[in-house]
Amino acid sequence: MSEPPMRDAMVLKAQRFVNSVYGSRTGTTVEESGEADWATMYALTRALQYELGITPLSDNFGPGTLSTLAAKFPKLDQDTVPSPDFCRIIQAGLYCKGYDGSDLDGTYGARVQAAVTKLKTDIGVEKAFPGSDLTPKVFKALLTMDAYVITGSGSDQVRDVQRWLNGRYVDRQDYFVVACDGQSSAATFKGLLLGIQYELGMADGTANGNFGPGTQSGLKSHPVKQGDQSVWVSLFSAGMVLNRRPVALSDSFESPLAAAVRAFQAFVALPSTGDGDFSTWASLLASFGDQSRQGQACDGIVQITPARAATLKAAGIKYVGRYLTNPSGKSLPEKAIQPGELQTITENGLRCFPIYQTTGDDVSDFDYAAGRTAGYAAVNAALDHGFKNGTRIFFSVDFDAVDDQITESILPHFKGINEAMADSGNPYEIGVYGSRDVCARVGGAGYSTASFLADMSPGFVGNAGHQLPDDWAYDQFVIRTLGSDDAQLASIDINIASGRDTGQGSFNRPRPAVPDVALDRSYLPSLRSDLSRYMQSIGYADAGGIGTDAKLYSNSQAVDAIQDQDELITQLSNTYTMRKALIQTAVYWAMRDYSLADQAVDQKVVGYHLSGSGTVKDSHTGIAEISGTDAIQAWNHCIGWGYTTGKHLDAGKDADIWSVWQRLNKDNAFTVRTVALIHLWDLRGRPGGWLPPGDRVTTPRTMRLGLAEFEITELLRRYRAWDPDQEAQTHQSMAVYQLFEKYNSIARNA
Repeated sequence: MSEPPMRDAMVLKAQRFVNSVYGSRTGTTVEESGEADWATMYALTRALQYELGITPLSDNFGPGTLSTLAAKFPKLDQDTVPSPDFCRIIQAGLYCKGYDGSDLDGTYGARVQAAVTKLKTDIGVEKAFPGSDLTPKVFKALLTMDAYVITGSGSDQVRDVQRWLNGRYVDRQDYFVVACDGQSSAATFKGLLLGIQYELGMADGTANGNFGPGTQSGLKSHPVKQGDQSVWVSLFSAGMVLNRRPVALSDSFESPLAAAVRAFQAFVALPSTGDGDFSTWASLLASFGDQSRQGQACDGIVQITPARAATLKAAGIKYVGRYLTNPSGKSLPEKAIQPGELQTITENGLRCFPIYQTTGDDVSDFDYAAGRTAGYAAVNAALDHGFKNGTRIFFSVDFDAVDDQITESILPHFKGINEAMADSGNPYEIGVYGSRDVCARVGGAGYSTASFLADMSPGFVGNAGHQLPDDWAYDQFVIRTLGSDDAQLASIDINIASGRDTGQGSFNRPRPAVPDVALDRSYLPSLRSDLSRYMQSIGYADAGGIGTDAKLYSNSQAVDAIQDQDELITQLSNTYTMRKALIQTAVYWAMRDYSLADQAVDQKVVGYHLSGSGTVKDSHTGIAEISGTDAIQAWNHCIGWGYTTGKHLDAGKDADIWSVWQRLNKDNAFTVRTVALIHLWDLRGRPGGWLPPGDRVTTPRTMRLGLAEFEITELLRRYRAWDPDQEAQTHQSMAVYQLFEKYNSIARNA
């Protein structure tokens, strides 16, 4: 039997049937597309529940539906099907599964009987449920989108395991038919775990398919080795098959299986004995494996002091994962690498592998522009700490991303990281931290060279049913507390190390957080080039555009205008302990975003004040797109706090708005100075500059050279508080900040 067709006249007939007969009864209709889908299966499930008298109706073929069906119709055949429409539900399900459901005639005839018999054979339950009658669990299997033939990259060996599990355990209360598509799915692994629990003697209702303490304890009493022959060998070989090892399901432990076990053990960093001991069972069945193993690596959020280094060495740790930056200025004060820490690590014979993470715990944190920002930021931070060329930085995906999210967000994000790294001259290798699925797909796309697995979460969709990627470097498998008193590391993540990455054991001199200096004009060609590549990658041509959206300033004009004010920007930076990049980014983005439409609004302001025409008295103008009203408020605020001197003006008075507006429009030095004052004003929460309720980012601290990345993001967001596109533009402008910071840091550390 072939796979169900994508479009099929009989599937269309089934959809029309369920709509016409049950649509008004169940409140559910489906698109009549001729394509089998979950919506159609849900509609058929509701139709069955209607026939069984179940209320309320549900898309879920759950325990209530199954128990009611079993009580009323333990076997459905030509004599027990209660009505033609009831039979048509069965026939419609067969159509959608690619089987011959006859002519939707409501008769459980020979063709339906043959199809049901074939279905049970494909599922592997022909011995458990012989004959052509339809039993409740097979009916449940019928109304799913699971396939019972090989699909895609599925293998015969995996399908043999799936059919064997179904045939052996389908009569147990909590075992439900798994797909027989040859794919190593989470459902198949759960079926295998249920089988193990049943063989351990767990009762129905106790067995749950989880690799919990009871299951682990039981398996420790059931090692298998060469020469054994039992159901335990079958279960063990099934685990090897589902992990895509080159073996077949067998109840005899022979030499080919032992050889494959040794290769698997070497791959997952276990002793290569060839025996099926508990540690090997655990690595086959759960992402975290045997959590009593000795780990050679760790990662954590506290500083490695000499005392803590001694604790790690005593625990057998060689490699320490530490964070390049701290996403918060207030919480977890030691999350980022601390001054002198890398020297401590080196002096104690340990090695460090760097991790880059801001939040990374939600899909909204990931896209191409964020990847470019992450790449530039990680390079800047790694250079600051003194990591040598060739170090691998692990970029974090700290949530359970599903396939669509990986495709639409995670892969573009890592594409951005790669392009940022290339722009920087490829000083560092790129690694990925995340679920097995995330790591495998990022590596498969060529965006990373090694994986750091978040394997402590077996329930992650991206871990369950997924094998350890071939390029794994670190496998995070347990949390432990090591040491005591000042030497304690509480709740630190312990990792298995494969040897594919060994971090760094020596470092360059760290770049200190010194004030900014003048930018040498020799850097400008490279700066222009970096900015041009990035801006083009997010849709900004170097110059021009179409219609009112046409931009008036080119990439080169923006860079040159900023460089013309470099002496002033440097002075402001030093006066206010403010990174130059904050001022440079605000001006650059404003210039690159300034359009013909914006210019037309400026002309309306001129008309209002000079000839009394129109009602537009103010606009965001000049090289930094600042309104007269905002400038007045920022200057008044900073005069009041003693940041600058001058006369308080009235933001409600036309004459004052016009006076300041003209300076913003024509006087670039005044505008640049105002940018710095707006940042200081924003720091204290300008009107309209606060975050929406529930936002993760807190108010920045006082201005300083070492603001955390989220504090910088927040200041740039507040700067554009007037702009309806502020969130998107702030997000994109963070890469611009990192590019300016790249060259500023080179200059101040020359």
